[in-house]
Amino acid sequence: MLDRNILNELKQWKSSNQRKPLILRGARQVGKTTVVEMLGQTYVQFISLNLELQEDAAPFKAFKNIRQLVEQLFFLRDRI
Repeated sequence: MLDRNILNELKQWKSSNQRKPLILRGARQVGKTTVVEMLGQTYVQFISLNLELQEDAAPFKAFKNIRQLVEQLFFLRDRI
């Protein structure tokens, strides 16, 4: 697998105490999902969602509070 420069930048983002939410955008088929999954392997817990899939996007459309959203996301992870 290619060594990706972006992975080093994402690791720096991860180690920052003042990091903001991560949004990764780019053209199709350039490796966004791959690099996010590689970064996810550096965490103890990691949930990967594809919000273009109805089943992954559904909790974000129907939640009433953040606690309910988090519970639904962990339920999705356990289902996989």
